[in-house]
Amino acid sequence: MVVAGRRRSIAFSIGLGGSLIAVILLLYIGWVLLNWRTGILLFFGILLVAMIIAGVVLNTTFLVREVRRNEQHDAFINAVTHELKTPIASIRLYLETLQTRPVDEPKRQEFYGIMVEDSERLLATIEQVLRTGRIGSTAHHKLNRSRIDLNGVVEECVAKARTLHRVPGESFEFHAGAPATILGDPDEVRAAVSNLIDNAVKYSGKQVKVTVETRPEEGRYVTVRVKDEGVGIPKIELKQIFKRFYRVPGPLATRIKGTGLGLFIVRSVAKRHGGRAWAESEGPGRGSTFVLQLPVVK
Repeated sequence: MVVAGRRRSIAFSIGLGGSLIAVILLLYIGWVLLNWRTGILLFFGILLVAMIIAGVVLNTTFLVREVRRNEQHDAFINAVTHELKTPIASIRLYLETLQTRPVDEPKRQEFYGIMVEDSERLLATIEQVLRTGRIGSTAHHKLNRSRIDLNGVVEECVAKARTLHRVPGESFEFHAGAPATILGDPDEVRAAVSNLIDNAVKYSGKQVKVTVETRPEEGRYVTVRVKDEGVGIPKIELKQIFKRFYRVPGPLATRIKGTGLGLFIVRSVAKRHGGRAWAESEGPGRGSTFVLQLPVVK
């Protein structure tokens, strides 16, 4: 998908340049043939200048967009490389320790637990990348739909996040609204909710405080709201953060690791299920709320 987008941008820029050259040649030939018609030449001259200026502006815009896309792609490659190498290096270190020196049973069990957690982190990163590819290639295919108890899925995701991030139980609050049943793909819905919760934990800072709640809306929808008290988001970035590979620029993006795919998956899942997703924040340092809205079935 990314390669195709680049090719389209490059092809457009080349086509635009070729068109401008063709116009210049036609106007030059016209000047040779019609040099006695000053008024017509003046009109075409003004038209040429306007077209050149518009072409330069458009070409520059597309080139800047292509540069940004390349930067995001490079950042994604670096982030995925880090997310893959770190757990692999950790697992290898513990395996070498177990292989080369005697370890008592309690310590051995601790090592096993850490390796299991690292393998789960590794699998989660791989699944994130694969899911993005599936969403991009099957956007118009039918979903494997079934009836889903949304409160049960959210509760399961909260419990998993407590274990995965190893934070105290009081760091999470879950407020279940009225029972709500949706029609959708269980794996995709679970992935979307998990991404919202993981994102809230990552950007909460040292003091994790995440509130998750489900709430019926107008009898037609149910919303999952995930609120944190972390770093917050500039208002200008609230729509940008759902783009593929996009991460809010600044020192925080380098300090907090991520692939830039989580929120893209959330919005894609919402659209595929007839819902939507958005973010709310009063600005940097004032926390964020992410909302996933899905239609209910009776």
